[in-house]
Amino acid sequence: MQLEKLIDRRKTHSVKWYIEDQDMIPLCIADMDFQVSEEIVHAISQKATHGIYGYSTFCERYYDAVQYWWKTQYDWELKREWISFSPGIIPGINLLIKALTQPGDAVIVQDPVYYPFFSTIETQGCTILNNSLVYSNGLYAMNFEDFEEKASRPNTKIFILCSPHNPVGRVWTREELRKIGEICEKHNVFVISDEMHGDLTYSGYKHIPFATVHPNHLKFSITCAAPSKTFNIAGMQSSIFLIPNRDVKEKYEALLTGYGLMRPNAFAVEGTIAAYYKGLPWLQKVRGYLEDNLQYVCSFLKEHIPSIKVVKPEATHLIWLDCRDLGIPLEELHKFFLEKARVRLDEGMKFGNGGEGFERINIACPREVLTEALLRMKAAVKGREETC
Repeated sequence: MQLEKLIDRRKTHSVKWYIEDQDMIPLCIADMDFQVSEEIVHAISQKATHGIYGYSTFCERYYDAVQYWWKTQYDWELKREWISFSPGIIPGINLLIKALTQPGDAVIVQDPVYYPFFSTIETQGCTILNNSLVYSNGLYAMNFEDFEEKASRPNTKIFILCSPHNPVGRVWTREELRKIGEICEKHNVFVISDEMHGDLTYSGYKHIPFATVHPNHLKFSITCAAPSKTFNIAGMQSSIFLIPNRDVKEKYEALLTGYGLMRPNAFAVEGTIAAYYKGLPWLQKVRGYLEDNLQYVCSFLKEHIPSIKVVKPEATHLIWLDCRDLGIPLEELHKFFLEKARVRLDEGMKFGNGGEGFERINIACPREVLTEALLRMKAAVKGREETC
């Protein structure tokens, strides 16, 4: 595996690289520009050479692999009957909200947050309640007083927990998760815990699945995860929903079947098995490379563009950049990087309240690509300063 290897993805139907401007560097959409592990490639190749790609289903090897991963990585003994499927986190959360709410009910999110949550909530006719994170001294924290006030409202039915948090990169502590759990249990609020980035933590941090913090959490929470972000196989569209509450699982799977979303694609099962059983050495190398890239970004910006501050993440390959000191009008910031630097980032305002003046950058790419993007940003900022 060569993480430094440059791979041209422009003609591969990649959403990230499907852009008309051939000079643009996309450091936005959250997949990696690294080749996946050889073990996954081998498993998919073996499946491909079989030559028949009919309807697929799950096997015991699949369930064993899922249980193996959670046991070895998080010391969590999953029960086979908890494990369910979704073709993606967002489709699954859509169905969960539909199963657990009525139109007019409210769902809490902690903005700035993964922006598809907003449309997902509104699509089901529910109201968004923003329990905005508090940003102070370079760190984001939860506002528990405000959270409890919103959770106590009679029409509040769900809290979507983003853990680790995207885009701010927090790995929530056991104490923070415990407090959230106590409040949600007290007010009968169901927790949908999006733990997609749980495997991508940095040194000194360890993701804690919400459901493991207290035995009672199993009754009122669902864990949403996948091998997709971890092993760079999002295109296989195979997510794992852990639903210990039997009644909720039955409602969810009835909707899953009703919408025809209950089957994995032809390659998802073998890809998942290979990832969870054989992908850890690859993942460890990627974590190390991301650690180095993070340090590189921090050092580069501190030296060359000090007006851009890194909100140093505890997890994820997505870095939240505080660009407010650039002095660029908020409504022009994203356009500035697009047009002047020829770098596509994720616009902070999309992530809701508190995203104004921020941009999100994906550092899961070869250092050569990252360096070129940062040099372009440096030149663009310097050019603007010279003309102001």
